[in-house]
Amino acid sequence: MSSLAQHKYFPSFHHQVSTRRPLLHPVRVYCSTTTTSKPKPRPNDKQLIIEPGLVPPPPAVVTATNRPIDNDPSLQSTWSHRAWVVAGCTTLLISLGESIKGAVDLHMWVEPILAGWVGYILADLGSGVYHWAIDNYGDGSTPIVGAQIEAFQGHHKWPWTITRRQFANNLHALARVVTFTVLPIDLICHDPIVQSFVGVFTSCIMFSQQFHAWAHGTKSRLPPLVVALQEAGVLVSRSQHAAHHRPPYNNNYCIVSGVWNEFLDKNRVLKPWS
Repeated sequence: MSSLAQHKYFPSFHHQVSTRRPLLHPVRVYCSTTTTSKPKPRPNDKQLIIEPGLVPPPPAVVTATNRPIDNDPSLQSTWSHRAWVVAGCTTLLISLGESIKGAVDLHMWVEPILAGWVGYILADLGSGVYHWAIDNYGDGSTPIVGAQIEAFQGHHKWPWTITRRQFANNLHALARVVTFTVLPIDLICHDPIVQSFVGVFTSCIMFSQQFHAWAHGTKSRLPPLVVALQEAGVLVSRSQHAAHHRPPYNNNYCIVSGVWNEFLDKNRVLKPWS
């Protein structure tokens, strides 16, 4: 009986405790200890590692920052450009005038005409070699010709820009060279043969950039005379120069008449160096 009474007593005690004390919510307590030895990681332990978020770079967006536009000031002529073109044309007219005057005075026509023809043929070769050189070597920082190198190499990215360039803008760089080269010859030489060669050769070189621009034009927008000269082979044709802008971009460099292109390409004169 005493055991039964004792058994009845404990429930009564617990009941009193539970009625007098508030209910306690379970609380999870974490205990940590500091040890001098490095604990061995457990295979199933998951450690929380906080790292700075890696923000992926924004996707590359192709913009037209460096792409010339139709009304780009760099394609327009300035008064300085026009002045140099006038100076270049003046020296060329003096040279050709000296040739004609000398031929009339000496009654000599065949030699000056042949000299002019040779100048025309060699101008096409010279334009091709120069075009090849600045297409493949140097950059905008190259002394003296850096601006032309940058323009020609950029021309392969945006070929259409040459058709948007105004006349003096397109020719002024070559006109400056022609002025400083031909003017001394005009002053010291009066031989009609020499003047015929110099006049025709430098005229073709100076206007080669305009011939180049016409080679990028469309037939419907070109003057009929220009189209006729292109189809006759006097000026570099549109189809011939179009081959220069197709892979592998290492042929048809000549831009006066293009008469040398077949020979240079067939014999791989410039290709090994490109």
